[in-house]
Formats: sequence, structure tokens, C-alpha cells
Amino acid sequence: MAIGERIHFFRILRGMTQKSLGLQVGFPERSADVRLAQYETGARNPKAELTASLAHVLDVSPQALSVPDIDSYTGLLHTLFALEDNYGLTVGEADGEIVLRVNVRKNKDAAALHRMLCAWQAQVGKLRTGEISKEDYDRWRYHYPKFDCTELHAAVPSQGLSDLLIDDLKNET
Repeated sequence: MAIGERIHFFRILRGMTQKSLGLQVGFPERSADVRLAQYETGARNPKAELTASLAHVLDVSPQALSVPDIDSYTGLLHTLFALEDNYGLTVGEADGEIVLRVNVRKNKDAAALHRMLCAWQAQVGKLRTGEISKEDYDRWRYHYPKFDCTELHAAVPSQGLSDLLIDDLKNET
């Protein structure tokens, strides 16, 4: 799905007109709806600053607007192929259904993706049990990683610091 389609999706989700969204991001009143229509149809591509402004008004992360090209089945499949190459995504079968898995041993990026998917699965579980509302779930998704509480994005010590700590432990014994 192209960025214009994502802008359209979130604008409709928020119950906004093209004109109102255009005005809120600073377009002149007489051309606000036309300018926004140009972005939604793909006639124009927003620069990073405008994407950030649109995301702010639409109350989503800028990354929620800038997604890979998945507007066709072929484009979607090539996106999955790239995930296979970069993150160890594999396709398999379980209980008669196709499933996607992440090979966490492929590399550190695959392990990180696995942890992110686990965080997503946890939110889906909370939604299913009624622990969170659909609005809370969508807020988590559309602002990811802002509201992620899994501490996935905490900084890890450098290899040098890790080696130093191991040496200290060896010296204590």
C-alpha cells in the first residue's frame, strides 16, 4: 500500500475531510483539499517534513504512513521475500494452515523481529481477552514503538563492556 493510500486510510478512520486535513497541515484554504487529493492519489509524494506533519495530525507514527509497497499480491510477496532474506522469515504449515515463522537463529535482526512479533502477539491477546479495547490496540499499532512496554528498544551494552564484565567475573573466582 502506497503512502497516499495510507494517508487516505487514516484520514477516513479519523473522520476527516481532505480539506480539514489539508488545513491542519498548513495548506492554504482555497487549495487544501486539492493538495491533499494529490498526495492521496499518488500524483505527489510528501517530503519527510510533510509526512511528519500528516502523521501528527492523524495521530499516528510517521512509519505507519510509510509502509512497503504492498498494493498488489506480487508486491506483497516480494516484501515477504525480503523479510525472508533479511530476517529469516519462513513459510510453513500448521494444522492445515499456512503460517509465517521467524528463524530467531538467523541473525540478531531476526531475533529482534521475533521479539517485536511477540510484543504484537501479546497486544492481540489482551484485545481478545478484553484487557484492552480496540482503540487501545489501534493506538499501540499505529504508534509503534511509542507505547510498547516490552523494553525491546532498551540499549544493550557494547561488546567491550560485556567483555570487561566477563573478565571481572572470571577474576573474582
